[in-house]
Amino acid sequence: MNFDLTQYNKIFENKVRLQIMSVLMANDEYDFNSLKSILEVTDGNLASNLKTLEKENYIEVFKTFVDRKPNTRYKRTIEGEKAFEEHLQALEKLIKQQYK
Repeated sequence: MNFDLTQYNKIFENKVRLQIMSVLMANDEYDFNSLKSILEVTDGNLASNLKTLEKENYIEVFKTFVDRKPNTRYKRTIEGEKAFEEHLQALEKLIKQQYK
């Protein structure tokens, strides 16, 4: 059986990056501590995966201060939204091919 994986995106192979994008697709934006809590990952793990998504231009980063404390928020980009949707479509096709 031959599978078409042209839309499959290796960036989303990583569980944490897949989860981050899922959260950002369901919400306009999310802050670092809330992401860390909901995904149950370490600071370093989350930071490195966010950096990868940022380098791919899949997310935008906004840094502000709230009550004199730094607050970092993340938002999906149009490019990130498109890439994620294409990845999901590729996975759906793969699943459907398995059951033909």
